[in-house]
Amino acid sequence: MASCFFIGHRDAPETLRPLLDEAVERHITEYGVHEFVTGHYGRFDYMAAGAVRRAKERRPTVTLTLLLPYYPFDHDTEGYDSTYYPEGMENVPKPFAIVRANEHMIKTCEYLICYDAGLVGNTGKLVKKALRRQKKGEMHVENLAELL
Repeated sequence: MASCFFIGHRDAPETLRPLLDEAVERHITEYGVHEFVTGHYGRFDYMAAGAVRRAKERRPTVTLTLLLPYYPFDHDTEGYDSTYYPEGMENVPKPFAIVRANEHMIKTCEYLICYDAGLVGNTGKLVKKALRRQKKGEMHVENLAELL
């Protein structure tokens, strides 16, 4: 089953909320995605998880997985169908764990919904890696910043 990961700036604008709803619906109906994975560290992740939860109300086959960069994890997992802790993360120093977990998802998922507005941070670097995979036909990338 195809999976879709979300990545975006932690201070993403609230105006993305309807665009995320539309993108999730499009990925379900046009691409057949039913497995969505998101982090838990900022406004973009929060809005992305909300968009998937709203889709789940209409489509019970949709799942939402929480990506865990740390072990033991310290987040509430209510509202998620499962959690995912990438293999090999146990030796990654905490300051690098989020980036490493995100890199793992960029390497392994088939779809990416992102918000990369060119701000300072790791989002842009990770989106560039995803775009290289897209050029090879390995991934589909949708950058919501291009719609604002």
